[in-house]
Amino acid sequence: MTAFPLVPGAAVVTGGGSGLGRGIALALAAGGAPVAVVDLLPEGGKETVDLIQGQGGKATFVEADVSRWADVDRAFTAAVQALGPLGIAVNAAGILDGYASAAELSPEVWERVIGIDLSGVFYSCKRALAELLPRGAGRIVNMASVAGLIGGGGGAAYVAAKHGVVGLTRQLAVTYADRGVTINAINPGPILTGLRAHSARILGAGAPPMRGIGGDEAAIRAVVPAGRRGTIEDVAAACCYLASEAAAYVTGHTLVVDGGWTAR
Repeated sequence: MTAFPLVPGAAVVTGGGSGLGRGIALALAAGGAPVAVVDLLPEGGKETVDLIQGQGGKATFVEADVSRWADVDRAFTAAVQALGPLGIAVNAAGILDGYASAAELSPEVWERVIGIDLSGVFYSCKRALAELLPRGAGRIVNMASVAGLIGGGGGAAYVAAKHGVVGLTRQLAVTYADRGVTINAINPGPILTGLRAHSARILGAGAPPMRGIGGDEAAIRAVVPAGRRGTIEDVAAACCYLASEAAAYVTGHTLVVDGGWTAR
């Protein structure tokens, strides 16, 4: 069980097939939530479901491209049909741009990164709100990044998208604060996941080289006061708090989990 009781209802986790999304899906399931794992890559999503079910939890997988409204709409409909009323939505689907500058970045990569990392968050929030507002309760947690707070946490597309997630989170929180739904963001620092490999696979032949601080241990030690990476569990714990009953008065917040990087 999580340290804080989760709000009642099923959880939808986009990007739940790997990395932070998988860790969050597992933690929410351990806290008692039935979890719909939504992912573009079916093998990872189905593996997450198997892990949850192997630990006695309830889960289902829905394949979807979050950059497409029709996919997101269908995914939430399937989740509610399979697991019951929605209580929690976590938008963790995302890809990197390899720290590509504007001069290096192709229009195609820009559109794909913005489509998944920003439009996908908006679509998922919009669809989650359609379920949560009539109930007058629920939690939405959006995965941003330190790149949503500083200019050096990624390339042009990734930084723009993550700043957009922070702004979108705040605007939605202000709009719906009196309707019983809290909307917050988490801004992780360097966490060891398979995000670079997954990003290259999703972007395909036009993917830029996956450069950046996340792949360089010496660079991480140089900029992170804690002197190390964070863990998937660090981020999952933060998410479980924001998805809990205890966080009822926390909305519009960006919870930074970065070992002190942005405090410098």
